Amino acid sequence: MEERGNVRRMNSSAAQKKADRDIAGKMPLKWPRGQEHFTRFAALIRRELDDETEMVEERWKSWSKQRLLAAGLTLFDLNGRGQGRFFGEPILVFENRQGSRLPNHRFGHGDIVLISRARPWGEKVIEGIVLDRGPTRIRIVVAEKPSDLKKGTWRLDRGANRVAHDRMHEALSTFHSSEGEGGTVLRDLLLGSLHDMATSAARPPEIHGQKRRGPLGIDKMTLNDSQRQAVESAIERRLTLIQGPPGTGKTHTAVHLLSTFVKLGRGPVLATAESNVAVDNLLEGLLELGVKAVRIGRPVKVREHLRQATLDAQIEHHPLQEELTFVREQNAELRKTLGGLKGKEKGMAHREVNQNFKEMRTIESNMVSSVLDGAEVICATTIGVGHNLLRDRRFPVVLMDEATQASEPSALVPITRGCRQLVLVGDHKQLPPTVISKAAQAGGLGQSLFERLTECGVDTHMLTTQYRMHPTIREYPSARFYDDRLDDGCTPAERPPAAGFLWPDWDHPVAFVPVEGSEIVDDEGSSKSNLDEAAKVLSIVSGLLSAGDLTPADIGVITPYRGQVRLLNDLFEQAGGREEHGPFAGLEIKSVDGYQGREKEIIVFSAVRANDQGEVGFLRDQRRLNVAITRARRGLIVLGHSKTLRQDGTWRAWLDWAEERGLFAWHVTHG
Repeated sequence: MEERGNVRRMNSSAAQKKADRDIAGKMPLKWPRGQEHFTRFAALIRRELDDETEMVEERWKSWSKQRLLAAGLTLFDLNGRGQGRFFGEPILVFENRQGSRLPNHRFGHGDIVLISRARPWGEKVIEGIVLDRGPTRIRIVVAEKPSDLKKGTWRLDRGANRVAHDRMHEALSTFHSSEGEGGTVLRDLLLGSLHDMATSAARPPEIHGQKRRGPLGIDKMTLNDSQRQAVESAIERRLTLIQGPPGTGKTHTAVHLLSTFVKLGRGPVLATAESNVAVDNLLEGLLELGVKAVRIGRPVKVREHLRQATLDAQIEHHPLQEELTFVREQNAELRKTLGGLKGKEKGMAHREVNQNFKEMRTIESNMVSSVLDGAEVICATTIGVGHNLLRDRRFPVVLMDEATQASEPSALVPITRGCRQLVLVGDHKQLPPTVISKAAQAGGLGQSLFERLTECGVDTHMLTTQYRMHPTIREYPSARFYDDRLDDGCTPAERPPAAGFLWPDWDHPVAFVPVEGSEIVDDEGSSKSNLDEAAKVLSIVSGLLSAGDLTPADIGVITPYRGQVRLLNDLFEQAGGREEHGPFAGLEIKSVDGYQGREKEIIVFSAVRANDQGEVGFLRDQRRLNVAITRARRGLIVLGHSKTLRQDGTWRAWLDWAEERGLFAWHVTHG
């Protein structure tokens, strides 16, 4: 990848003004004219990339070293060395010069990293992907190892994602193109331009050449009534929206539905989701059911125990591998002799070398085809589906999990692979797609295709039995967000409250701990923290652990602000640390967004906001509150400043509910 310094927004030019016009105004629900849909979304994703790139470069050029370090976005002065290969690609290890601990940072497994010497905006940078991280080192997989790796020091930065932009743009073009095999017969339905959306979505899909393999056995699957109904109805319809509130088994249902499509002979089926974690969950479920699933994407981004199902791993063990090795060795020998040959002999040898290269490419391509042809389900992220490997393949059936976290252009990448039957699984009452650019967010990029289709009148099939939460934890979200439709698949006895905390009511393990603290804006002005709440979190977690009923891995600490995540990290570090043998090893401290789709025995939530103006900031997004309070199985403890939180309607309603139930933990505040 060449230097990034030349990516500049076309500021104040006529083109920029036109682009801003293209994304202004309210996002339509229905698009009678395809051209307008194309123009709007092409401008939105361009703006998102420009703003992300500009933000990254702005940080590089104007933030001090200390500020970049404090934000966890850059690591400086690292020594580099090679450490073998990972599925054929070099692994680089970076560590501090003294081998000491790395500072707190935000580079995690699967993240894209830019590797440079000192100034990533003005020199050639290397792009890599994080393989894993330890306290003193970080390992990164790259396409090519730099020759001077061991000389001097290196810096690592988080970068903007160009690949995603290019693939989304290509999908938009294919979606609206009338030429070629690409696109989808569902186009008018997805644009919302049909008169009766509900009836049109319920029409059977037009899929030819199905080879049904025996009985479907849906009645024998481990599904409850609402899950079974979702599977049965999705098979018959060309467009299905399955809404899975927290703990209702969205992915479990999706996996059984995929295996049913396979039995119907509608394969190869494309199973996709916005994040690698969600794709891995689908893959894991499919492998457990004995479905032949292959994972597309770099093995470095896949969970370790699932890597054998990646395309790369299957190619490594392919029978044609021997033949490839033979040709490769033969070619290496030939190339050694080239220097000593002259004239006609040299020409012949050159021709033979080229011939061998061609043969190697053919063998490689045959291996890829045979692995993909043998798969019943192909799993990839929505953006990953845009990989060249799948360019010429068509997938009549597409299932997308986490569909409410994919922006519409991202969802179109798998849909434009010839989709004739589409199942979107998600929950528009939980977190929406992540959008970095404020202008793109205002222009509507943060609305998922799933949510738009529900508003166009396509019915959603809701899963209604939740297996995660103690019934008391379920009570408020069910009433507030799901029309009181959630039932419990677990009893209070199966979710006993944890010892080590004085619950205001032991039969109802939810507590609100009022904290009279005040919020602080951190140095970079971009985030907030609250020391009083953080200290209280530390004492509550320590208490829960001292009772011996829970391990640190059973507890999740959630807060909406990155500043508070950093402060909590520091406090737990000082109290003994979260390292392998530390007292808090396994405790996760994350933002709300990092907990979507996850669960813990106990959740401790720090709301942070506490001010005289009654400002709650983005706590106002009720989807965030919904996610935060629905992660816990056996107990939920919320710390906050009730006067500030009551300025928001959804929080006020939750606090009223907790107060009426007698769940305010005043004794903890003063204890």
